[in-house]
Amino acid sequence: MKKLVLSIFLMMAVSASLFAQKSNVSRAENLIKQEKPDFKAARDAIKPAFDDEKTKNDAKTFYVAGLIGYQENDMLIKSLMLGRTVDQGVKGKAILESYDYFLKAYDMDNTPNAKGRVRPKYSKKIVEYVKEYFNVQSNLIAYGAHLFDIKDYKGAYDVFKTYLEIPKLPMMGNDLSTTDSTYRMIKYYTGLAATNMKDSKKAIAIYEDLKDDDYETKNVYQLLSDEYRNIKDTVNYLNTLQKGFDKFSDDPWFLQNIINHYIYSDRIEEASKYLDEAIEQAPNVAQYYYVKGNVDERLGKIDDARKAFNKALEIQPDLADAHAGIGRLIFNEAVEILKEADKIRDNRLYNEEVKKANAIFAESQPYFEKAVELNPNEVEYKQALKMLYYRLGQTEKYDEISKEIDSMQ
Repeated sequence: MKKLVLSIFLMMAVSASLFAQKSNVSRAENLIKQEKPDFKAARDAIKPAFDDEKTKNDAKTFYVAGLIGYQENDMLIKSLMLGRTVDQGVKGKAILESYDYFLKAYDMDNTPNAKGRVRPKYSKKIVEYVKEYFNVQSNLIAYGAHLFDIKDYKGAYDVFKTYLEIPKLPMMGNDLSTTDSTYRMIKYYTGLAATNMKDSKKAIAIYEDLKDDDYETKNVYQLLSDEYRNIKDTVNYLNTLQKGFDKFSDDPWFLQNIINHYIYSDRIEEASKYLDEAIEQAPNVAQYYYVKGNVDERLGKIDDARKAFNKALEIQPDLADAHAGIGRLIFNEAVEILKEADKIRDNRLYNEEVKKANAIFAESQPYFEKAVELNPNEVEYKQALKMLYYRLGQTEKYDEISKEIDSMQ
């Protein structure tokens, strides 16, 4: 008789425990459905159900947990529509929390029962809610953008990655597009977030996936090449630059970086040959001649460098760099004269050489002044002018350019 009573007592205890946990789930559900939802109380109410043996594997537990964040986000969206200020952090966290719970609930809802049958109760609504998080820009996209704006790039990356993964979820079938402009835009910003968090591995994976998507393609190739350079992967760095140059041969950025790589690797002749081939393919790109001028200057071919800069200006008269390039060639010629003058012992001959150098310095002045006129934000041009004005005794101009330089620093 005692054994029978004990067994009945245990059964009642187990039933009471199960009822208590299921009651917690129902209480949480009621707390978010009332006229003034209490989301904190709902979260507190459902917590014990996550650990209880009888409810922790119940799809409803996680479905209701997902509804808490979903309803909170929905309420905040309505507040936004009424023009009220909303804490984007709270809103975004509610979305991510509910999203994770919905995924767990979906898996449990589609787990075969003891008879091997799958009888989902919540899956249809879960798919609907997750699609809403994907399709409505005020959800995941807005939260990721908010994190990006406040420079929480790790957070932005995680949110954008969540967005990108939704169409790939088995529950979605082929209902969501991964080829429209919005999806590609988010993929692009996912890469930018990875770049800004200085995670080249993640950034490379995104850019490699994006480079053939016809979205900001030139920028993608530039960003991708930079990431390969950051990890010192020279092979992929040059390969990416080459492909970028093939696609955008009218943009000097790729060519300049290829040539700079050869120059810094002390392969100047190779850089020069590469540039000559590029000019042969596109003879009317002013920037190519500007770069050629720099390369020829490095090779000591000063006359050829001057011709290249002049050709660049013939094609594009407002190319500030080419004006400065000519100014630099003339300036350096004067510097060399002064170096040789320092070796002269005779004062009369020395002064003649200094006078000659100053005359050449003066010849470079209008080129730098034109460069500053065309690009007043380039401090390097102004630094050159400052030295010239000092050298040539042009005090007023020296004082004026000095103030401009100070204001830029």
